[in-house]
Amino acid sequence: MSYSLADAATSQVRSFSGRPADRSTLMEMWQGLSAAVVDRVASDWDRTNRLYATKRREHYFSAEFLMGRALLNNLSNLGLTNEAEKIVNSFGQTLSDVLEQEPDAALGNGGLGRLAACFLDSCATLDYPVNGYGILYRYGLFKQLFEDGFQREQPDAWMEEGYPFIVRREEEQRIIHYADMDVRAIPYDMPITGYGTRNVGTLRLWRAEPVEEFDYDAFNSQRFTDAIVEREAVADISRVLYPNDSTFEGKILRVRQQYFFCAASLHDIVANHIAQHEGDLTTLADFNAIQLNDTHPVLAIPELMRILLDEYGWTWEAAWDVVSHTFAYTNHTVLAEALEKWETSIFDRLFPRIMEIVREIDRRFRIDMTERAIDEGTINYMAPVQGNMVHMAWIACYASYSINGVAALHTEIIKRETLRQWHDIWPERFNNKTNGVTPRRWLRQCNPRLSALLDEVTGSDQWVTDLDVLAQFTDSVDESVLQRLIDIKHDNKVDFAQWIKNRQGIEVNPDAIFDVQIKRLHEYKRQLMNAFYILDLYYRLKEDPSLDLPPRVFIFGAKAAPGYVRAKAIIKLINSIGDLVNNDPDIDGRITVVFVENYNVSPAEHIIPAADVSEQISTAGKEASGTSNMKFMMNGALTLGTLDGANVEILDAVGQDNAYIFGATEDELPELRRTYDPRWHYENVPGLKRVLDAMTDGTLDDGGTGDFHDLRLSLLEGSYDPADVYYVLGDFDAYRTARDQMARDYCDRQAWARKTWVNITKSGRFSSDRTIRDYAREVWKLEAAPIDQ
Repeated sequence: MSYSLADAATSQVRSFSGRPADRSTLMEMWQGLSAAVVDRVASDWDRTNRLYATKRREHYFSAEFLMGRALLNNLSNLGLTNEAEKIVNSFGQTLSDVLEQEPDAALGNGGLGRLAACFLDSCATLDYPVNGYGILYRYGLFKQLFEDGFQREQPDAWMEEGYPFIVRREEEQRIIHYADMDVRAIPYDMPITGYGTRNVGTLRLWRAEPVEEFDYDAFNSQRFTDAIVEREAVADISRVLYPNDSTFEGKILRVRQQYFFCAASLHDIVANHIAQHEGDLTTLADFNAIQLNDTHPVLAIPELMRILLDEYGWTWEAAWDVVSHTFAYTNHTVLAEALEKWETSIFDRLFPRIMEIVREIDRRFRIDMTERAIDEGTINYMAPVQGNMVHMAWIACYASYSINGVAALHTEIIKRETLRQWHDIWPERFNNKTNGVTPRRWLRQCNPRLSALLDEVTGSDQWVTDLDVLAQFTDSVDESVLQRLIDIKHDNKVDFAQWIKNRQGIEVNPDAIFDVQIKRLHEYKRQLMNAFYILDLYYRLKEDPSLDLPPRVFIFGAKAAPGYVRAKAIIKLINSIGDLVNNDPDIDGRITVVFVENYNVSPAEHIIPAADVSEQISTAGKEASGTSNMKFMMNGALTLGTLDGANVEILDAVGQDNAYIFGATEDELPELRRTYDPRWHYENVPGLKRVLDAMTDGTLDDGGTGDFHDLRLSLLEGSYDPADVYYVLGDFDAYRTARDQMARDYCDRQAWARKTWVNITKSGRFSSDRTIRDYAREVWKLEAAPIDQ
């Protein structure tokens, strides 16, 4: 009998609503249609899992998976969007309204989590046997609100009304042991559909639940608090992403959380391998690779040693041989001081046996290095345990057979500086895997107008799974296609203008340049320099209203970590500049500042197709890769940035005429810093003094907190850091020059459209499909395993 999405959707909506489908609410329609999609893929999902169990597999361990909304993504991948729209219309509703009911799955924060999500999409599309493993966060990071321009955090209760795309697998639960408690790890599986394939991948997310749900005897004895205290302590493990670790108890929770998902995932992998291979664990590394996405999952290394040593009685040498052929490590930072490390007392308190194993790794490492004639100073620097600290990245480097950076420049920096000592000893372990983003979500789905044009120009949708195809058309389009491109961008801007008005009550001009910086708020990403430019432009327009510049809309989206005081001060500063600029009648809308509240994947899907300019302005040598730069490029926004991260490769792809590059390079900065005096720039760069002074002379209001004074001081005098550690003032003049030139160039719309077309058609190397093929071939040693062969 053929499958009917309409029948399944009708039945599921009735089940969720308890009434006929044509009387359901929009939320009930979303729930029912989502459940129908899971029903649609269930058989293929099961077939995929059973096939993958027989193959060599890769397991992607990540603390974050920033998946975004699932319904439209799955409908698009399965080719069911039009059918779903007809079904919803038949019940008197519209698909766009139904889709808006879905909350973003709060399973990640920024680029790290979105990268993991793109990778799973590509693995499914390319039929690679890959599972993701993470945590089912109850509240995720946080929901961001602005109160008088200040960031305020609230719980992001994204599962309040249920989430049909996660399936509880209680029968596959694992018990995790800590020194002070035992915890049940309950797996929840999310299907990951691919484009143009019947294979369905899996993201397995673990939820922490108590072994004993409720202490009834304590409750019955009127000890009400005692009855729930352990239950709540267990729930804390999977309650939020990145609990604040500014206190010792916060650090305890962070480490407990990391061990929880690593241990549960390893028990899962080992049990599945034993079931599939007649109990022979000696072949574990032959059939399994584990990619550690940053250092958060590094506890998996001593935990797998513990499993093999304690549960299966292996010798250290045999266990280490399997472990060192199983793990691969992705580094995401150039700053050695930023690499994760924890107090040994935390390990002793939570899992003393793991600490014993870490100390034994350290002891054997020191012997190994001595036998290699490595000097004592280098050994002490590289040692996994130093004093009372456990260095997670050093454990990863020692135990992993592959160590990769995430952009060509980043990989060279970690080989030369961050991980130089490791590269000197094991150069063969190091490789580059430049990040990528999925063209399914970040072009096909979020920009349907441009997607349709690419179908038309190329004659098919082949580009959706082979983005390199677009490069054949870089030089062969006529002026009519460029005009279509201009019209598409304008229509996308009209859509964004309506969206932001409905969402935040802000009116923007769709004929203006949309200049966008959306990313995690961190000082090295230099949102502060962007804000200074806007304020400088405001003053220039006030001085000379006749300045011939096109109207500009400056769009920000960013969350600051709750404990990151300076980052939160920058958010307040940007909002204060927005209040000043947006409400000045002399400016009359020539410049507008928009800070998108609670930025995450769904707002990005509205912002990126509308963007003209992509701000990628981190201090050179600080950004590992970036992925927003790639999403903007695919959608025809021009990069305005430093030679940092993947910007270097974007420039190589599009050429100097199709990007705006400025500022000190990573090679130049060390020499520049020797004589750098930010006060000289403050006094001598035209306009810079009044911009900084506006932070403290009453022009901008920080609510009496003193935050703006501290920001200004950090640039001019510093404290325990050097002044202006991220070279904001040093790069400002070059930034202003490049940005002004960009605005002038925009006025030639046909020439600008040609630049955007080059960016779109040259974006193939930044597809996550390319990245995953590289991983599969060079690191994971995987072969595609389609189920419909």
